[in-house]
Amino acid sequence: MEKEPLLKRARRILLGAPRDVLDPGIFQNVSLIAFFAWVGLGADGVSSSSYGPEEAYLALGAHPVLALFVAAATVLTIFVISASYSHIIEAFPSGGGGYIVASKLLGEKAGVVTGSALVIDYALTITVSIAAGADAISSFLPEPWRPYKVEFIALALGFLIWINLRGAKESVQVLTPIFLAFVLTHVPLVLYAIFRHVPDLPEVGARVSADLGTASTELGWLGVGALIVRAYSMGAGTYTGMEAVSNSMQTLREPRVQTGKRAMLYLSTTLAFMAGGIILGYVLNDVTPVPGKTLNAVLFGDLVGDLWQGSTAKYITAFVLFTEAVLLFVAAQTGFLGGPQVLSNMANDLYMPRRFAHLSERLVTKYGVYFMGGMAFLMLFITGGDVRFLVIIYSINVFLTFSMSQFGMVVHWWKDRKTEKGWLRKLAVNGVGFVLTASILCIIVVMKFLEGGWITLLVTGTFVAVSFYIRRHYRYAARQMRRLDELLLNLPPPTTAAAQEPLVRRQAPTAVIMVSGYNGLGMHVFFSIVRSFPGMFRNFIFISAGVVDTSRFKGVAEIENLRKDLGKQLQNYVEFVKGHGYYAEARHQEGTDVIEIINHLAGGVAADFPNCVFFSGKLVFEEDNFISRLLHNQTAFLAQRRLVFSGYPMIVLPVRAM
Repeated sequence: MEKEPLLKRARRILLGAPRDVLDPGIFQNVSLIAFFAWVGLGADGVSSSSYGPEEAYLALGAHPVLALFVAAATVLTIFVISASYSHIIEAFPSGGGGYIVASKLLGEKAGVVTGSALVIDYALTITVSIAAGADAISSFLPEPWRPYKVEFIALALGFLIWINLRGAKESVQVLTPIFLAFVLTHVPLVLYAIFRHVPDLPEVGARVSADLGTASTELGWLGVGALIVRAYSMGAGTYTGMEAVSNSMQTLREPRVQTGKRAMLYLSTTLAFMAGGIILGYVLNDVTPVPGKTLNAVLFGDLVGDLWQGSTAKYITAFVLFTEAVLLFVAAQTGFLGGPQVLSNMANDLYMPRRFAHLSERLVTKYGVYFMGGMAFLMLFITGGDVRFLVIIYSINVFLTFSMSQFGMVVHWWKDRKTEKGWLRKLAVNGVGFVLTASILCIIVVMKFLEGGWITLLVTGTFVAVSFYIRRHYRYAARQMRRLDELLLNLPPPTTAAAQEPLVRRQAPTAVIMVSGYNGLGMHVFFSIVRSFPGMFRNFIFISAGVVDTSRFKGVAEIENLRKDLGKQLQNYVEFVKGHGYYAEARHQEGTDVIEIINHLAGGVAADFPNCVFFSGKLVFEEDNFISRLLHNQTAFLAQRRLVFSGYPMIVLPVRAM
């Protein structure tokens, strides 16, 4: 009895006080305005300028001046993808992004493939962001510290898991100063990198012309085009994270569409400036690789050294690179915001365990946070934190999701062309987006399949197979429940109704039945009690927890509808039991923690009916294994343990899956 309060106090200190889901202002308090969405969801996209442009520039080899064409294509692609995702935000304001788009417009199989790719994508977002951040820090740390990169990444992952369990808004607010420090240091340096060479533009033009001539002589014009396309594709990591806003619309403040589109504009403008400006800076400043340093470290070191001298330049460069590194850690936050949302949507459609849709007392999808952290640790173990390798396997899933989403929207505008104003313009935007993203996807898969691309296809394929297995199991369980419903919910009313309202005898033995709603399982428990304990119980109390999960956590009206619906369902039990001459009543409460609600209701019932015994039904499968235990939440046994230690007797009645 002493241990539980201690654990509760420790949890409150670590994670914060529980939030009241029934508070009318709670949705406003936990949601993100456009600025915080730009920080929390846009950091992944903005931070990709730390590694995407470098990959594109290095892919050009001996012809770096051609990066000017790559920079132009990169900026164009960013705005095309941004415009197309703004259309997705308009069409699907409830969120879900690529998973919902593909599911609704291309079919459930396409949706599962897209959702699986998104989940792995977000896990890789976390890993690659932290790994790239560790690389950036190692650019200015002493050599003896560099072997501890993996341990440092693991520590950063642990910190992000903890801070996200406290809440989405809290985690973003903590990281906002880091994001602003990055912007305020990098934007002036990028501008300086470009404008310091404005007088040299004629010379740069001559270099481009000369390099084009040399490249065409060596490779032919077709080869030059192929080289530029390859570099453009290798910089695909630049566009990662641009889907995050549409995937996480549930976290945005009302009006969500306007908030989402504004955040998307902030993100695309910042990313286009950073990515295009950095590539241009590489070219104008003739940046060449230096062992042990990123190209950004080389570029910014030269720029700062041109403005300041001695130790001042050294410290300023270290600070600039530090903000870049820490922003990459902030970018990992996108994975912890977007990944659990996708898992939640898939859980609501029964492709993932239902617990992924549950909310913690801090109104966080905690199981999703745990899962994303675990997957990131797994990816870290597989890849050893190698950023180049991670970017390869990362980009494939990103562009698979992009392509499916864009194609789905093309289908959408074509189907609704007779009713949708401006459908042709919107179809053209999403069509161009599909061509760009699908082309990049094909190039990456072909070029990088043997260099690690097969790993992401294997992992994503496995995730898809597991999703369909989970769905099949839940459908099987639903069939068993439907059979119980058909047998027990269609029973004829009592042939002789009670002559008068049954009197309540509060000291009499009372059976308290835990139910999830009006269904065959609850009726089975009632009949089992009557049959197993003939004549013992004259009072029957039905208690239920109305679970507010991600499908319900959308507004006060949704929770009120849940309360009314649950009350009507429980009243069916009361009327049926009273018709058989017993006293009956029902009690229910809405919230996020089923066990806490049941324990609270149990205390109230026990105070009114001291001689009570609690009952619950548990569906039992012929083959009980790890998967079936994982997919079903074991609420009955968890409640039994809690109530027994609270001093209340409880019996779990097994119900055979037929």
